[in-house]
Order: sequence, then structure tokens, then C-alpha cells
Amino acid sequence: MTIDLARPEINTTPPAYHGALDYAELEQLGLHPDQVSDFSVNSNPFGPSPAVRRALQTVPPDRYPDREAIALRRALAEHLGIPSANIVVGNGGAELLWMVSFTFLQRHDPVLVIGPTFGEYSRTAALMGAMVHTWQAAAEDNFEVNPAAVAQELDRLQPRLVFVCNPNNPTGHLLSPDTIGGWAAAYPRTLFAVDEAYLAFADGAASVLALGLDNLLAVRSMTKDYALAGLRLGYAASTNPALITALQQVRPAWNVSAPAQAAGLAALNDQPYLQQCVTDVTAAGKNLQERLRSLGFQPVPSTTHFFVMPVGNGNLLRHTLLKQGLLVRDCASFGLPDYVRIAARQPADNQRLLDTLKELIILGEIAADGEMRQIKRKT
Repeated sequence: MTIDLARPEINTTPPAYHGALDYAELEQLGLHPDQVSDFSVNSNPFGPSPAVRRALQTVPPDRYPDREAIALRRALAEHLGIPSANIVVGNGGAELLWMVSFTFLQRHDPVLVIGPTFGEYSRTAALMGAMVHTWQAAAEDNFEVNPAAVAQELDRLQPRLVFVCNPNNPTGHLLSPDTIGGWAAAYPRTLFAVDEAYLAFADGAASVLALGLDNLLAVRSMTKDYALAGLRLGYAASTNPALITALQQVRPAWNVSAPAQAAGLAALNDQPYLQQCVTDVTAAGKNLQERLRSLGFQPVPSTTHFFVMPVGNGNLLRHTLLKQGLLVRDCASFGLPDYVRIAARQPADNQRLLDTLKELIILGEIAADGEMRQIKRKT
């Protein structure tokens, strides 16, 4: 049944599928969340800094949070080297993406999404009535973006807004800031929203903020690198304060809770912890990919600790592993039904995944054919 009173795009825009635990699904399988090792999320697997946990104990639950998040924005400004007026905070990166579409798009505006990538970009734009176009990187190119081909699409569409995830989810592919800056300089009337949620996980990666272009907006999610997923915290920043002023106009009051603000401050003040986590998870990711290759799998090269891997039937492998208390990300919603996405976790979890895959190969539930693309049910 359609919703006649709602805007028509609601009835024509499908929901976006995400990773992480589905509690209803776990209940059906008789699994408790604590029994599942979640490889489907791309977050810091070592959890938040101990300073975050201490800070949360000091937050009075009966007091409204600072609706402007002044202290957090000042800390972010010092961290980024830009004025606090150039920063807006949100209830995770996802809320900020919704705010971007709500603020800058009108019905029938052309939007370009560089894929395969996070489904919320297309969904938020489509709900605003925009005309969404996707440029898709090819599997035979290991999903690397062709800058010249994207430039051709920009010239053809003259989009109002471009969504770029850098490093990209799900592939972990990284574009240089100069590539994105070249597009932005060539199309100054187009807003480039660059999702840098995973920037900390790509060694040596630089932000587009350093380019200082007026039509570049960086979106960050502190839920990923600082492991604050349960609190929901993110921010958007630009060297053009007019973009931030516009976003502030549509931002809901009290959109970032007091615990999230306190956690963000504590996390920012413990950079050595983050750096150690990134070092450890980077090593874990490289080791996991090497050992998967030794089993016959072919993970696609990635600049991050998460990567995609062809398996023949991503949905079937996901369900097979979940029964064993291991959750990987089925990539069908990215348009890649033959793939799963795996994010390295702590070494013990990674070993459990490898042992389970090896056992499934021995039992015949996964049939090896060189690239491990054939996945079948045991008869």
C-alpha cells in the first residue's frame, strides 16, 4: 500500500542495506550478539580509548547537551587547523549525508555517485527528488576509479552534487586529493561531498580540506576510527564557511547527545591510542588477506583494513558463516552479489574466521576452483 500523503519519492526509493548485526536475524538463529564476531563493519576493532569510558561516567543524563557542541567543535578545529565556524557536527556521518542532500538538492537536480559505494548517497539524493547517476568502477580494474572517465561524466551531466567516498566503501580504493581537487576546480558550480570516514585507516592518506576549494565538503565519521558506533558521532568540514552555515540551518537541535560529545572530546585528546589501533589493524588486515590467499581466495587489493573478495555467492557465504557466529558483509546491495566485504578484526577473531573457512572447504560446503568462486550448499 502506498503512502498517499507522503512525498512521492518515498514510494519509489528503496531502502539502503547496511552491515552490522541484525538483532532480529540473530534471534531467529538462536544467537546472542556477544556470540558473533562482526567482520561486516569497517570500524576500529579494538574499541574506544579508555579515556572515552571514563568520560562517559561523568555525563549527567538529566541535562540537555550543548546544542552547538561548542567544546567539541573547538577541539575539532584545533585538530584540523581550521576555524570552528567551518565545522558542523552530526549524529554520525549518515545524518550529515542526509543534511547535505536536504540542504543542497532540489527536485530534478543531477547528482553523480562514484560507485560501487555506500547506498545512502543515492538514497538521500533520490528522496529529495534528484536525478541520481552512478559511474561504476569495473571489477576487472580492481575497482580503481578512472579519473578521465569520471571527468567525462561530469562534463556530460554538469551535476549539482557529487558524492565521493575516499577511501571507498566497500573496496578500500583511495583517490589522491589532487584527483578530486582537479574535478572540483574544473566544475566550480558543483558541490563535491567527500566522505572521509575511513581516512585514518589508509596509511599516509590526505584530506581534501588541504586544497582549500570552496566547493569541497569533507564528511567524517568518528564512529569508525574512534570506535564510537554506539554513540553516533560525525562532523562535516569545509574551508568555505558558507557551506557549513547552510548545513547549520537545517541541523536538528540537540542532534548530538551529551555522551557523544564527551566521548568525542576524550577520543580526540588520546591520539596515541588511535595511532596504535590503526597500526595494529593495518597489520591485521594485511595478514588476513595474505592468509586468505593461501587458502585460494582472491581478496581485491585495498588501502585499508577492509576489502572485497569474490566468492561466487556472497549471500550464501554470509549465511553459512553466520550460523558459525561469524558475520561478513554480503555485497549485493553494492551491485556486487558475487562478493563479500571483510574488515579485519583482532588476531583471535581473524584466526577463527580462517579456521572456519578452511573447515568449510574440507567439508565441501565451499568448493575450491582456484579462485574460490563456486559456493554451494552441502548435500
